[in-house]
Amino acid sequence: MINKETVRQLVEEWLQGNEYFLVDIIFGTDDRIVVEIDHADGVWIEDCAELSRFLQERLGDEVGDYELEVGSAGIGQPFKVEKQYVCHIGDEVEVLQQDGLKVKGILKSVEGRNFTVTTQEKQTVEGKKRPVVVDIDKDYSMDAVKSVKYLLAFK
Repeated sequence: MINKETVRQLVEEWLQGNEYFLVDIIFGTDDRIVVEIDHADGVWIEDCAELSRFLQERLGDEVGDYELEVGSAGIGQPFKVEKQYVCHIGDEVEVLQQDGLKVKGILKSVEGRNFTVTTQEKQTVEGKKRPVVVDIDKDYSMDAVKSVKYLLAFK
């Protein structure tokens, strides 16, 4: 019987020596195993196919009972692992706070499970008649927000 830990160990074996990283392994109720990987420069379909073949070879006949799907974590999907945050430093992200408020800004830094997003806000500045747009750093914990995702910019 295939279990999540067995699949995780095999994926980690395949990942050694390359720059991909594991995002998630999902065992669906419909006998589907979904393996999500990511890379700082994006995921190539050829590499997904290679990992799929590797898993099928290593799991042997047991995989026949399951539908195996290997793919990218998906652009625009919420981050699931710390490495995704690190890969998007300098990019625009959207933070969905626990209170439901969405904050958009540039992911400035990541330290452990904490990250900083630089937003722009209008503030009243002494000596100025009109509010001025200023950069504000907001600190978050990955465990204290509902989600964070990369905002794809079309320019």
